[in-house]
Amino acid sequence: MFEELPLNRPRSKTDLFVSFTLLALQGFGGVLTVVQREVVERKRWMTPTQFVEDWAVAQILPGPNVVNFCLIFGGRHFGLRGALASMAGLLIAPTAVLVVIALFFSGVSDQTWAQGALRGMGAVAAGMFAATGIKLISALKLNPMGWTVCTLVMLSTFIGVSLLRWPLLWVLLGIGSLACGWAYLRLGQIESAKAAAGTDS
Repeated sequence: MFEELPLNRPRSKTDLFVSFTLLALQGFGGVLTVVQREVVERKRWMTPTQFVEDWAVAQILPGPNVVNFCLIFGGRHFGLRGALASMAGLLIAPTAVLVVIALFFSGVSDQTWAQGALRGMGAVAAGMFAATGIKLISALKLNPMGWTVCTLVMLSTFIGVSLLRWPLLWVLLGIGSLACGWAYLRLGQIESAKAAAGTDS
């Protein structure tokens, strides 16, 4: 659906700053779901496939995923100043809100209602992440690795990290390296097929 429509782009560095500030202030329990909705669905700055690819890069880089993502996104459109504008929007207002909440919560953290609220928010956050994952599955149909291999990679990663409790570093080096190798091989095959088709024509 989103792939067929023309994409927009941020109008200015101020647009980046304001947009990332607003989405960060909505990001209770994690900003991934809000970033996906704002950047892909509402503002149409990226396609689902582009978002998945950039988020994958952001995940393997050191540091918070969403900070890496906003640096990549802002830098692509406005260079270093764009990267700094998007990161400032992502961090300044939420940090101020977090400080205020921390000051308030420290006095009631041992209360039963506060503990119940935290557990409830955890369940909501898990549901939001699951919903975002389901929405982004459609982007895999354009992945050169193929639907079957992508599914196997997802399942093996889930089993390794969640069930077998393997260290994330080893999962990235093991399963990630295999996936990267297969993707490299498939991209080479696709390019060879295109070259052969061009020669035949």
